[in-house]
Amino acid sequence: MRRFLLTILLLGTGLAHAGELPETDWLELMPKSDQKALEAMPEIDHNSPEGDGTFTEKGGMKQSKGLPAVMYSTKTVPSMNDKNIRIGGYPVPLESDAKGRSTLFFLVPYPGACIHVPPPPPNQLVLVRYPKGLKLDDIYTPLWVTGTLKVEKVNNDLADAAYALDAAKVRVVQESDL
Repeated sequence: MRRFLLTILLLGTGLAHAGELPETDWLELMPKSDQKALEAMPEIDHNSPEGDGTFTEKGGMKQSKGLPAVMYSTKTVPSMNDKNIRIGGYPVPLESDAKGRSTLFFLVPYPGACIHVPPPPPNQLVLVRYPKGLKLDDIYTPLWVTGTLKVEKVNNDLADAAYALDAAKVRVVQESDL
């Protein structure tokens, strides 16, 4: 949990390049009641088959049972619907085109969310649709994603998300952004 909040703070230091939208903080996607519940939550045990390097045939990212309710929250912030945003995060590739470029991926707020359980709550996962595609060499590479955010519940074998984003632009975070 502390790592999650620290990553949010670190990503929150990014400055916009000329002509880019200001950054949307991940916590802006979460209602205040969920933010308070997340801050009060005890540390989560990451001991799991996925943590040991073994995965189910579906990948193993879905939430396991028995976590605090906030970890399953699909509560959204209605004012974020149809909003043009720029948000920083890390990709979890789902689909790619014939050239190997990722066209559909989850964006998560901290690195490693795709291999550590539990994953972020659904209201902290964004399904990104990017038909142009992006060559991803490393899922630990932070990205800026700009586009129109939709309040949209997405159910996937890998994870569930409460938001989807039709990306107009995706780029790697540069050192000059920090």
